[in-house]
Amino acid sequence: MPGAGLNTRRVLVTRPARDAQRWVQQLQQSGVAAEALPLIEIAPASTTASVQALERYAACLFVSGNAVDYFFKKNKALAQQGRAQEAIENIANKVPGTVPPGLRFMAPGPGTVAALIAAGVPAGQIDAPAANALQFDSESLWDVVGQRDWQGRRVLVVRGQNSGAQSGAPSSGRDWITRQWVAAGAQVDFVGVYQRRAPQLTDAQIQRARAASTDGSVWLFSSSEAVANLAHMPEMAGLDWRHARAVATHPRILEAARAAGWGVVVASRPALKDIRDTLASIESSHP
Repeated sequence: MPGAGLNTRRVLVTRPARDAQRWVQQLQQSGVAAEALPLIEIAPASTTASVQALERYAACLFVSGNAVDYFFKKNKALAQQGRAQEAIENIANKVPGTVPPGLRFMAPGPGTVAALIAAGVPAGQIDAPAANALQFDSESLWDVVGQRDWQGRRVLVVRGQNSGAQSGAPSSGRDWITRQWVAAGAQVDFVGVYQRRAPQLTDAQIQRARAASTDGSVWLFSSSEAVANLAHMPEMAGLDWRHARAVATHPRILEAARAAGWGVVVASRPALKDIRDTLASIESSHP
């Protein structure tokens, strides 16, 4: 059985619900006892974005799979109706309202790449960090695209909108790559196609989260925003996180968890094998 001998206690996956379920399934299939405890809620934005707007841009950065899904809702609906080929042909033939064939699509990691391909974007139009990159983030993406001529070009960043005082943790990577583009002479515009907000946990989830501050569970954090949402929940007031353990999929997230009081935080690449290895190292080093 894959992962046999991995005796780590329960792993709490804190991604938004749909992403969390996918990670839980993959971790369980590899022998890890995992469960979902989403700390970010995804909802439609109050405004919509038109695919036709892409005509004005040389490149478009989608910050996540959710950004892709909400932006390409029309093409996704075609695919769900068994008309995926029609969606792809519309894009290839530049039917009004579909994707311009000369546009470069940019993704910070493999999950977003997969979402773009599922939406009908040709793989040859997608730029992303290599599969073996140390991190899947804005810095790794810039290593791929930073040497291009951006002078006078327009770039669109498709992202989520943060709502609530605590859910709006700054996206340092997005801010960083925006500064690189501006310094290279590009004009950068933004569109929010979904909302990110702190969830309303059930009583059972609250009890689970409180117990996980001391029972040896391992929190899997893929966003600094998830850390902030949890730390600022009134139901978590007064909790001592010094005995809590976590795996963070980026150095910035690691710093956020440590700043919030987590006693054990270990960094990992955001890939299944690396996360499994990191979980095993936590179990052996911090039983």
